[in-house]
Amino acid sequence: MGKKKTLAGVLLAVATLTVAGCSGGGTPSAEPATVPADPNEVSGAITVLTHRTDLVQNGAMDAYAAEFKKIYPKVKVKFEGLTDYEGEVKIRMNTDDYGDVLMIPAAVSKNDYPKFFAPLGPTGELTAKYRFSDKTDVGGKVYGIAQFGTANGFVYNKSVWKKAGVTKWPTTPQEFLAGLRAIRSRTGAVPYYTNFKDGWPLVQWGGNLGSVTCDSDAGNKLAGAVSPWKQGGELNVSDTLLHDIVKGGLSEKDPNTTNWEASKGMVAKGEIGAMMLGSWSITQMRDAAEKAGAKPDDIGFMPFPVQKDGKFCATVVSDYQQAVNIHSEHKGAARAWIDWFTEKSGYSAKEGAVPTVKSAAMPDTLKDYVDNDVTFVERSETRTGQVNAIDNAAEIGLNTPDYRQKLIDIARGAQSGSLQDFFADLDKRWDEAAKTAGS
Repeated sequence: MGKKKTLAGVLLAVATLTVAGCSGGGTPSAEPATVPADPNEVSGAITVLTHRTDLVQNGAMDAYAAEFKKIYPKVKVKFEGLTDYEGEVKIRMNTDDYGDVLMIPAAVSKNDYPKFFAPLGPTGELTAKYRFSDKTDVGGKVYGIAQFGTANGFVYNKSVWKKAGVTKWPTTPQEFLAGLRAIRSRTGAVPYYTNFKDGWPLVQWGGNLGSVTCDSDAGNKLAGAVSPWKQGGELNVSDTLLHDIVKGGLSEKDPNTTNWEASKGMVAKGEIGAMMLGSWSITQMRDAAEKAGAKPDDIGFMPFPVQKDGKFCATVVSDYQQAVNIHSEHKGAARAWIDWFTEKSGYSAKEGAVPTVKSAAMPDTLKDYVDNDVTFVERSETRTGQVNAIDNAAEIGLNTPDYRQKLIDIARGAQSGSLQDFFADLDKRWDEAAKTAGS
């Protein structure tokens, strides 16, 4: 289960949606959630809502809480692991009862953060210390601190690609497709696995926004009538590759039967060549390899197959952002937990993730990226609110699997239409929405 819900998170990076019917929330508070300098002055029982049901069930979160209590002895931390995190929290946010600490759901529009969450401090101050702070900036204040970040790319089985005769990372979409065709003809593996049925992994494709042009401003540039799927556009390049993979018969035969949990073992055992995921997935795939008696070192991570000036770029985006409920009676304790969990718990390193703290080193899981001079592009999100508004009005859902599921259905002939017509419709809806919303 684990990351099944976590990456609901990572892909919040693409866009945030509006809470349908989310009418709760309090009066915007000018008082930030701060921590007293003396840990003994911090007290209270707090509830942390989390999507990591696996870590709650196996006791890992309680172990973190035990370490936290050594520093803040008067704080008691309780966890609620929610299987349908997005759905359940969205409903609870119509009341005041949505924990003391929670991961900001995708359903909450960025501009509404002050209604639901206590400010954590000035944007300038927090941006100097943490990555991804602009993602939750509203009016010069930050409302969420990322648990960690993730780099985008393809998790792949090195042995499968080597057996297919591909020993270097593809540098163009055409080379990537040729590599998948070689896997199909020379190995028994499924070249690419969509994870269509679970859906959320398809949102990972949107995490490539910025990788194609090495532009940290790529997401902000969607804020307008810009026809995002026009020829040469970042979304056009990324979604065209997904379409061509499926249309070329290079993915599983029946996408309606995919299974996320099973796919981890399939990659580990060399039954799948590659999947588009965030770098958070590397540790899970290597763990799956150990359990299957396969080689963890066979699990690799390659960047999106486009280069600029002879170098690859990989976007680095935020996972779930931790926030303090505006109605919490123990905001100091809640903020103490967020700060400690982000900076001192070791959670980010254990997950093999990009650390939120800027001064921390990149994880060993990204050694291949570091050794091959892949440029990390931290995507700016200063205009996310405007992009959200357009996305919502256009009813496309950049942060949902729906439109890419339709793309796959068109590619495999399950729906009528062409890729060009599909892109033209998306552009038309986006541009019309931009004239009335967010631009």
